[in-house]
Amino acid sequence: MKLLHIDSSALGQNSVTRELGATIVAQWSAALDGLQVEYRDLDDEPLPHLTGASLAKADPAEAAEAERVLQQFLDADIVVVGAPMYNFGIPSTLKAWIDRIAVAGRTFRYTAEGPQGLAGPKTVIVASGRGSVHGARTDFQEPYLRQVFAFLGIDDVRFVRAEGVGLSPQHRIDAIAEAKASIPQAVAPLREAA
Repeated sequence: MKLLHIDSSALGQNSVTRELGATIVAQWSAALDGLQVEYRDLDDEPLPHLTGASLAKADPAEAAEAERVLQQFLDADIVVVGAPMYNFGIPSTLKAWIDRIAVAGRTFRYTAEGPQGLAGPKTVIVASGRGSVHGARTDFQEPYLRQVFAFLGIDDVRFVRAEGVGLSPQHRIDAIAEAKASIPQAVAPLREAA
């Protein structure tokens, strides 16, 4: 079984999503012998944003890297995504990664009945961190990620969320503890399936 771990926070060691993502991956690794884990840090190793030249595959090195990123995603059974909320959405580095995995004919296709996702079945667990507490009117992060992965044919998308981490040091401590306490529930059904 293969797990792909993606981090996108620009905060390094101070990142809530990096801490949560690492905890999710550690619990998986402890529970499942032989789990193959691949890791990509989109802050340290960002992908170029999609351009016309990217789509035309004008740069062979960029095209090869895009193919590697896509294949890495397709090969994964489980994807753990560290996704902080930046300005009500996701980091642009994570969007650039999504642009490399959302590829017509590979992870989705259009049919007479509408779009069809081709990337499933797999499970995605999103480690989400938010400075404040958000509701439907200000949350463009979680609905977007749910839509993207559903569009790619992935119905099993789970969130481990730490909200209000910027409100005070105590809020941060409590939010991280609450999020970590929810991790076993987020991965338990996967362990049973494995």
